[in-house]
Amino acid sequence: MAASEAIAIDGVRLTSPDKVLYPEQGITKRALADYYLEVADVMLPHVVKRPISLVRCPTGRQKKCFFQRHAGSGVPAELREVAVAGHEDAGAYLYINDARGLIALVQMGVLEIHPWGSRIDRPDRPDRVIFDLDPGEGLGFADVVKAAHEVRAELERLGLMALVKTTGGKGLHVVVPIERRHEWAEVKAFARSLAESMSKAAPERYLPRISKAERKGRIFIDYLRNDPTSTAVAAYSTRSRLNAPVSTPVTWDEVIPDLDPGRFTVATIPERLQRLGADPWADIGAIRQRLPAIN
Repeated sequence: MAASEAIAIDGVRLTSPDKVLYPEQGITKRALADYYLEVADVMLPHVVKRPISLVRCPTGRQKKCFFQRHAGSGVPAELREVAVAGHEDAGAYLYINDARGLIALVQMGVLEIHPWGSRIDRPDRPDRVIFDLDPGEGLGFADVVKAAHEVRAELERLGLMALVKTTGGKGLHVVVPIERRHEWAEVKAFARSLAESMSKAAPERYLPRISKAERKGRIFIDYLRNDPTSTAVAAYSTRSRLNAPVSTPVTWDEVIPDLDPGRFTVATIPERLQRLGADPWADIGAIRQRLPAIN
């Protein structure tokens, strides 16, 4: 089949299906679309009806990639647009409704999907708090694992249940599902308070600031993701990196020092889900909790 011949996947037109997006693994547009169809059932709850930001690499991950938040020309019909109050000057945001939307994103050469922590019907009320644990120079993944458990313990002390996933990179995301009762500013203030409290208790290990100069040997507890336009990569999204890594929900029992996040890739996630028999985040929508008041 010629690389330029279009095909239909789940009813969505995919041009140049044999175009290679991950050259090291030979992963094509067709293969990436097939991956998203396989994980759609577990991924869609985290991305549908949420404004999304995209990392597009139309000619593959090693070529020019760019970040896109808003609708533009050449957007497939399967994508939707929504105007967000308070962000009208920036233009309409994109969102998807179903698995066909995921395939349409592949058609656009999207290698990373970053949803808002809120949904389009109430974009001002997030339903999750995200702590992005980013290790500085000299630290290994075992240090991130330890930090994740300590963040979890601190949250439990406050009466909050947390979930965890790999980022597709060198860190972990600790995620707190919440009821849609808090405004963004309140959620961000809570996350900042926890990050600063942990950094004050262990300044040699944690940092609540983005400063690269101070990062060596410490973990940046990034609370800045708790903002409408500072998104975090979606569960089960690929990353535009070597080996086609995937941001993967894991159980807390899996978060051990020898956990290798590099084993979670486009090639391995479908088999992992089949083996587990259930998504580690399957119950996220049933968790009802509110943030405590900040002291």
